[in-house]
Amino acid sequence: METPVKILVVITDGTEDIEAVVPIDLFRRANFEVTIAGETKEVTFARGVKVIPDALLTDISEDNDFDLIFVPGGAKGVENLLRNQHLGKILQNQKRKNRWIASICAGPLVLDKFNILEKEQNITSHPSVRIKLTNYNYLENKVVVSGKVITSRGAGTSIDFALKIIELLGGKELADKIANDIVYYSKSGA
Repeated sequence: METPVKILVVITDGTEDIEAVVPIDLFRRANFEVTIAGETKEVTFARGVKVIPDALLTDISEDNDFDLIFVPGGAKGVENLLRNQHLGKILQNQKRKNRWIASICAGPLVLDKFNILEKEQNITSHPSVRIKLTNYNYLENKVVVSGKVITSRGAGTSIDFALKIIELLGGKELADKIANDIVYYSKSGA
């Protein structure tokens, strides 16, 4: 039996609801093993939705075996994660192991803070934080894949973002099946 794709989703108070929930839903439809790790036992997203994480972020080992670590956006959530040194060590270890790291909206600020991104690396983000990401080759694509880093623009690109991750980790056929199952038709592709 194949080992399932393992994904860690990092959430905190202020995480953008759509940017976390849509990818989690689609990853689970793809039968990926998703662990939602929060900074606290109950997390309140940006729009007031309360979520109970599967684990506390402090319980996630720096040396773990996740195929991909995903950092959603949300202004307050990102502000909280920028202070989390344990998350920084988890991300740096993921980079050292040449494993996938994904982020959306303002989330790339976390990747920047913890030295995950390379100078001149292709990235995207929410337009409001572009000015803080000047060391990189900034693109306005919905989704950007550069090395082992996947970035996306924001809540409105969450489906394209999640489907690209599913394609990269589970294959195009699986991503196409999930898109078909949810009756999703991208206007301009991902």
